[in-house]
Amino acid sequence: MGCCTGRCTLIFLCTLQLLAALERQVFDFLGYQWAPILANFLHIIIVILGLFGTIQYRPRYIVVYAIWTAIWVTWNIFIICFYLEVGGLSKDSELLTFNISQHQSWWSENGPGCVRKEASMAGIKGLDSHSYISVIGCALEYRYIEVMHSSVQILVALVGFVYACYVVSVFTEEEDSFDFIGGFDPFPLYHVNEKPTNLLCKQTYLPA
Repeated sequence: MGCCTGRCTLIFLCTLQLLAALERQVFDFLGYQWAPILANFLHIIIVILGLFGTIQYRPRYIVVYAIWTAIWVTWNIFIICFYLEVGGLSKDSELLTFNISQHQSWWSENGPGCVRKEASMAGIKGLDSHSYISVIGCALEYRYIEVMHSSVQILVALVGFVYACYVVSVFTEEEDSFDFIGGFDPFPLYHVNEKPTNLLCKQTYLPA
């Protein structure tokens, strides 16, 4: 396959997905979002597998990648519904942290234009060392930032799914045509002209 084909496009899409997943993983780590962290980690592994399969002409790996992209789209749709509070979901719940902590998205306190203010709670018994943090002035709510992240992931994954199916079909056709002309027969020519070695030896040593 030439460079300007679906194969090279899929390599580019996998690389783009890998970079986007690593960027998202960093911010999910900063926000202690354990469910997205696990999902991102698995996503990175499958994308690397798909990238390897595309480079090394391994259609089975690309099939695994294509199946995962469908799952990945579903996961990101769930994230969008979670932050937009669709279907009874609440962005303030501890679902994404497995109820381990009360952390929210890193963007909730560090979004564009956000200003964090800490108010001491020294007047409350038992909370002398704690402080209340309020965030004001955000130019964009953190939930919309998370929704944009997921939307980009969905868009790239859908395009990757289409190209993965196309590349798998091309690889399969090439393998079938190669097999048809005897490409996988290890000794295609020797079966025709091959003679027994003992007959050749007898012809060589016949008396004059």
